[in-house]
Amino acid sequence: MSCPPLKKALQDKASPDGVPKVYGWCPGALRPMMSGDGLVVRIRAPLGRLSQEHARGLAQLSQHFGNGLIDLSARANLQMRGVAPDQHATLIQGLRGLDLVDQDAAVEARRNLLLTPFWKVGDDSHRIACDLAQALSQAQDLDLPGKFGFAIDCGNRPVLANAAADIRLERQGKQILLVADGADKGLPVSPEDAAEAAIALARWFLAQGGAPEGRGRMQTLIARRGPPAPHSSPRATSAPQPPLGFSATGRLVALEFGQIRAEALAALAEAGALRLTPWRMLLVENAQNLAPLPGLILDATDPRLQVSACTGAPGCLQALSATRDLARDLAPHLPNGAHLHLSGCAKGCAHSDSADLVLTATGPDTFNLIHHGKAGDQPLKETLSADTLRATPAILTEGS
Repeated sequence: MSCPPLKKALQDKASPDGVPKVYGWCPGALRPMMSGDGLVVRIRAPLGRLSQEHARGLAQLSQHFGNGLIDLSARANLQMRGVAPDQHATLIQGLRGLDLVDQDAAVEARRNLLLTPFWKVGDDSHRIACDLAQALSQAQDLDLPGKFGFAIDCGNRPVLANAAADIRLERQGKQILLVADGADKGLPVSPEDAAEAAIALARWFLAQGGAPEGRGRMQTLIARRGPPAPHSSPRATSAPQPPLGFSATGRLVALEFGQIRAEALAALAEAGALRLTPWRMLLVENAQNLAPLPGLILDATDPRLQVSACTGAPGCLQALSATRDLARDLAPHLPNGAHLHLSGCAKGCAHSDSADLVLTATGPDTFNLIHHGKAGDQPLKETLSADTLRATPAILTEGS
């Protein structure tokens, strides 16, 4: 049967006054979230990797039980969209057949791991991720907030500093540094002790009152009281987000607005196993030549890479307007290097940081324009129609 929170998911609607609802938790496979196009079922792939069999199987399940649309989240998870509530239990059976579902919703919620996509079998990142996943599955008393996560980033240079996480394990020279998010110093640990130390830091977070009423983030706690006293080693400088193209592990490709159709996912998997990233990119292992596919971006100069756009209406219950058609139309008109965030509501889910240009929906096909801010900030111009923006895209940069 489907999990008990499914009934709660069916009750989640946008608030009547138009203020976006903040849930405070992330959906999973066993604890889905209702959206405008059906249930959102999130799959946390082990080690952030889909074998070719996994990818083909997920594509088939998405086509059969969902609407064929699959999102790649900023936490490097896949989200199957459009699942009918009465199909959820059967979908879970299919995911269990692929070994892509945890034993219960509590274990699923704790196993919130983000792993550098450039890991190699047997390296520090791989070993620590395996140890930590096992430790989290056994820590039944560890009642962390739903958004609380771990980043394992132990390659030659860390690349996940801008990705959401509360506890980080990063390379610092020849050693591994355990870092509480928001701190500029950390605790050196060995690869063998890293998982245990990360669990201990999570317990410290709870003991220090970091999650009142079951919600909270490490960064907020660190801002209030600082890291534990033993955390005194300076943090390494993070490498920038890698560009599209080839690496020693495979080829990085981008998904238009972080979404791919099931048939395109299956076709892409023919080239190799897929590793998930927090940059709305996939790393195709050992890939060389890739055929163009709908929604797949292979060119690092594609203007769509300068745009973040959420699901929008009607796919999201919180969204006040459609977003992605407008995002496609505006992308070619953006100045080089400028980032546009197009949000269906003031929550700004597609891009949590400030952006050069922000359009926040205020109603069907109307938007507020914000410069150098976030979706909920004070607008520079109000109630711009989608037609006006399409006809005169230069309005985006006027006054900047």
